[in-house]
Amino acid sequence: MPAPTLIAMTHKPNVFSLPGTPLLDRTVGELVAERPGRSRVFQSFNIDFCCQGARTLREACERKAIAHDSVVEQLEAELADKSAPEQNPADLPTHELANYIIQIHHQFLRRELPRLHAMSERVALVHGGHTPSLVELFRIFCGLEEELTKHLMEEEQILFPAIVAMSRGQCGPVVVDGPISCRLREHEEAGAALARLREVSHGFQPPPDACNTYRALFAGLRDLEEDLHRHIHLENAVLFPLARAMAGGNA
Repeated sequence: MPAPTLIAMTHKPNVFSLPGTPLLDRTVGELVAERPGRSRVFQSFNIDFCCQGARTLREACERKAIAHDSVVEQLEAELADKSAPEQNPADLPTHELANYIIQIHHQFLRRELPRLHAMSERVALVHGGHTPSLVELFRIFCGLEEELTKHLMEEEQILFPAIVAMSRGQCGPVVVDGPISCRLREHEEAGAALARLREVSHGFQPPPDACNTYRALFAGLRDLEEDLHRHIHLENAVLFPLARAMAGGNA
């Protein structure tokens, strides 16, 4: 079978709105793929742009009972902000995007998960007796950590090498739909775990008398949530649609 000629494909989500589509009728995922800085706006309104990125902005606002105008105003302000970063990972060639995700987001998890595990365990042991939610937080975190560790291994050993090989023209189309579907389900589960961590930690807000480890743990969990949202978004809205397009009829 001849090598595919898809290396130069534009790196956008599989379904992108037609020019002139009103902002409210575009999906949250495509808006962030277009300008990553918009993720900060959606995070400020607690709008999920990764696992639920296929929803239109209108739908996302209605689900959160948020005034449309408030979000649109913030998005327009972000668009006018000249200090917004110019580099967009979604513009990388597919094989470079896969490597970017590994080097930036996978390595972040490998650094942070053991550190957060140690802190969450300590905080649960020291403070869990009078704050049972900290024991629950540790339990949720352990489940998330276990799933993410397996998730990274399967991506790096199976799915990403196949995507990179197709992108570089080193092989013909290969079957990727099964592995991608599994990863998407795992992303949904990770998103649910993050939401639960935020809930039991009251928005990652430590009490006024919290010790330094307690505070560092909650700050670290907030950073984990932000990075994982960006990570999942790049895979769901950019990398996986490109992989399915390259695989074509073998997806």
